[in-house]
Amino acid sequence: MKFTDGYWQDRPGVHVLRAREARSVTAVGDSLVVLAPTTVVRGRGDTLNRPALTVTLTAPAPGVVGVRVEHWAGRVPGRPSFELRTDPDHRGTVTVDDGGGVLQSGPLSAHVRRGPGWSVEFRSGGRLLTASRERSVGAVTTDDGGEFVHEQLTLSVDEHLYGLGERFTPFVRNGQVVDVWNADGGTSSEQAYKNVPFYLSDRGYGVFVDHPEHVSFEVASEVVSRSQLSVPGQTLQYYVVDGPTPKDVLARYTALTGRAPQVPAWSYGLWLSTSFTTDYDEATVTSFVDGMAERDLPLSVVHFDCFWMREFRWCDFEWDPEVFPDPEGMLARLHERGLRTCVWINPYVAQASPLFAEGAREGYLVRRPDGGVWQWDMWQAGMGLVDVTNPAAVAWYQGHLRRLLAMGVDAFKTDFGERIPTDVVWHDGSDPQRMHNYYAQAYNRLVFDVLREHHGEGGAVVFARAATAGGQQMPVHWGGDCFSTFEAMAESLRGGLSLGLSGFGYWSHDIGGFEGTPDPEVFKRWVAFGLLSSHSRLHGSSSYRVPWAFDEEAVEVTRLFTRLKMRLMPYLAGVAREVTDAGLPVARAMVLEHPEDPGAAHLDRQYMLGGALLVAPVMSAEGDVTYYVPAGRWTSLLTDEVVEGPRWVRERHAATSLPLLVRPGTVLPVGDRDDRPDVDWADGVVLRCYELPEGHRSTVVVPGLDAAGAITAGTTFTVLRDGDSVVVEADGDARGGWGVQVGGDAATLVRADAVARTVRLAL
Repeated sequence: MKFTDGYWQDRPGVHVLRAREARSVTAVGDSLVVLAPTTVVRGRGDTLNRPALTVTLTAPAPGVVGVRVEHWAGRVPGRPSFELRTDPDHRGTVTVDDGGGVLQSGPLSAHVRRGPGWSVEFRSGGRLLTASRERSVGAVTTDDGGEFVHEQLTLSVDEHLYGLGERFTPFVRNGQVVDVWNADGGTSSEQAYKNVPFYLSDRGYGVFVDHPEHVSFEVASEVVSRSQLSVPGQTLQYYVVDGPTPKDVLARYTALTGRAPQVPAWSYGLWLSTSFTTDYDEATVTSFVDGMAERDLPLSVVHFDCFWMREFRWCDFEWDPEVFPDPEGMLARLHERGLRTCVWINPYVAQASPLFAEGAREGYLVRRPDGGVWQWDMWQAGMGLVDVTNPAAVAWYQGHLRRLLAMGVDAFKTDFGERIPTDVVWHDGSDPQRMHNYYAQAYNRLVFDVLREHHGEGGAVVFARAATAGGQQMPVHWGGDCFSTFEAMAESLRGGLSLGLSGFGYWSHDIGGFEGTPDPEVFKRWVAFGLLSSHSRLHGSSSYRVPWAFDEEAVEVTRLFTRLKMRLMPYLAGVAREVTDAGLPVARAMVLEHPEDPGAAHLDRQYMLGGALLVAPVMSAEGDVTYYVPAGRWTSLLTDEVVEGPRWVRERHAATSLPLLVRPGTVLPVGDRDDRPDVDWADGVVLRCYELPEGHRSTVVVPGLDAAGAITAGTTFTVLRDGDSVVVEADGDARGGWGVQVGGDAATLVRADAVARTVRLAL
């Protein structure tokens, strides 16, 4: 929120106490504690009747500096809080002298200048990243009783900020007002389902505000040369996260807030939904599955949306007997066809459900201050909200999920979790303001834990809509309710790239859009985009999304890109290891892979799929697309044509094509199977080598699968360029039949026999 009227004056009814100097700078253990009066102290009398702020700097992990700004420190800390993974073995180094103090945390240091003129600088390798200057730190009161604390961190010339969750507004956050407050606002507004109080700068640092409640960011808006962060109350806690590259920032940030686990291989295949308000029953579902098989369209998951349950009773976890009279038998029949199943759930219980009376009686539903159950009629008539702070309520909810898993369900779509009231009392006494955003975290965790318990590590996957910081630990997340237009397709991509820069590794979206029925051209272009995402789901609101509902070309496009994704699984599974090991997203904003290229700063209509593939979705019926190619000779994966950058390219593509370029210097593992995602990827894999420079040496790991279908370490190939040859050596576990290829030219393919461990291929 804004506190000032222009730069010099405070707004009417707003009173700001600002840190004016560092009066004392003290080393307290591994911390640096600064006493900051709100006036310059020139004599002893200036210490009387003068508020002061306390600023404490800590080093919770290498390359991370924590900053705590307090006005009155005696308030009872609220809960819940984010669960951070600090490094217990890390110790910051504190030095204090007459000039001030320095806290060193790995490569990152915070420099506090003693005396008048407030200044705290954050430096890495001697380079200034950002700073807190005059008028930056303030404690605010308002005439209507409001209390806030704010910080303003400097922005450099040509610095761009990204992230703050899945945001559908312009990709670069500069100039925006961002309220971190989960809301069900669709993809066409400044509201967001997944609000994350973390931004990433292309100068090579990030800032994380450690508050689950409402956090307000004024990004180069209230003060155009600064980013302001403010929270209600008397205390502000934030962390500056060092790089030096954007990838390094994400690695440090996700080490602090948690990283996504591996998800099962089958989840990468195509998901087909019943859609929302469409008319469907078991016969409808069977006809869809048969139709996909008859058209040679690989299918992995069948999703049952809301009306698998009886109307007015969501969620009671009971199949509607009129449309699904034999759910266990139906699920078994789908499993026999090699398919997995997912069902929709939410954290609400409608009054018509028998579970409402039980939940109200046992204290499982959130209460109003007067002791009555909180209810409203939005979404479901008289619905209540499960109290996730009550262990008994969590066990109750999880018990129903276990019953569905025992019946044969494989995954859950955890919808909603944003419409969380604040005029309530939680079982454990949690602050309602802090629970609003945090609720999604607890909700997704209780579901994900049951799935992990049932399937084992690496076997759990949800399809979640709401999230906040740390929510990446319960994947996968999808983009929410978008319209069926090219504009909404662009909105969705912006949101996904923003979420990826906020620490989330996996992301999906409704292919063709959710609201309305897409034009066939919109559907076909969205299919290509959707199948070049980490997870791919055909889903709509009031109309089906089976490809033949559009035209025959839509069937061809779906077949082509589904099979392409299946063949890319050896590569995508390797990218998934980077999600878990380094906190990197599968779909990456260009600035993440090309931070040194100024042309990448604003790119939001294209992305890198992993580190090697450039994808530029076509967002026009005519097939026109304009995209940027960074430096080097990039090769089309579909046509083998070479495009040399850096430059902008304008092309026209048929529905069966789009710009899909392989980065120079890439060894791309391509699989032998295109019918399903969960196969032995190393068996028959081809290593395609693109523009390898002299002296190139790299290691390519093609992951494997364990007996439960979870992704494992797999097979390692070492690739080197030796003069006019490419030499590939496989580890001792490599299967026979793997091959080496230069680019996409099949004439250069050389396959190993059953015992070969080394292949030399002449260029």
